[in-house]
Amino acid sequence: MYYYLTDTGKVRDHNEDSVVIVENQNKEILMAVADGMGGHNAGEIASSLAISHIGKRFKELSSVGNKEDAINWLQETVSEINVLIYKYTSEHPESTGMGTTLVTAVITPSFLLIGNIGDSSGFVFKKEKIHKITTDHTLVNLLVKSGELTEEEAKDHPKKNVLMKALGAITNVEMDIFDVETSVDGILLCSDGLTNMLDNDQIEKVINDDLSIEEKLQKLIFKCNNRGGNDNISVAYLDKGGVK
Repeated sequence: MYYYLTDTGKVRDHNEDSVVIVENQNKEILMAVADGMGGHNAGEIASSLAISHIGKRFKELSSVGNKEDAINWLQETVSEINVLIYKYTSEHPESTGMGTTLVTAVITPSFLLIGNIGDSSGFVFKKEKIHKITTDHTLVNLLVKSGELTEEEAKDHPKKNVLMKALGAITNVEMDIFDVETSVDGILLCSDGLTNMLDNDQIEKVINDDLSIEEKLQKLIFKCNNRGGNDNISVAYLDKGGVK
């Protein structure tokens, strides 16, 4: 069972996030969330280009193949998206500077891959606990890793949204891909509109509620908006446990 929701939030006047969950001919599953950036609605275009391209490419596959094939497919597809964004900006100069984050999950019976570029996040749930798999490509996260900032200082840092990596930002970009154990109960992908408003414990509590997947995602978005809804909020969830 899987579901996704995206919401403009309470502050932004339009939604620059895009989401997809799609199956290929072999019933393997791709989940993806993109959070666009750039003026003149360009962020919306960048995220839409990323999601429509990766969704279409995956749906056309008979199978993503073995793990190595899947990793290569993800990297190739990400490079194609990067080229598409560059091509669009060259043809539409007013959109120069547009880009997008991307977080993906490829789910097959034999492996689970989660990949990201930027600060959209990938989590897994196991035994009612949430585990973040991806690493945010932000300036602040870099400073935390180097010891120049503490985790607490990073939370409210004025530059916490400055990205070090995004699609459309540089000519060559590589996705971080994580090989995750398959024995998990759920997979959650989201834009930073969720993680900037709710901490891991708050997300975990909602996912553990006795609700349908749709109701859980609605509750997460409601909670973000209740706290101010400063950004677009997108969340995709796949339940591997077979519950409602």
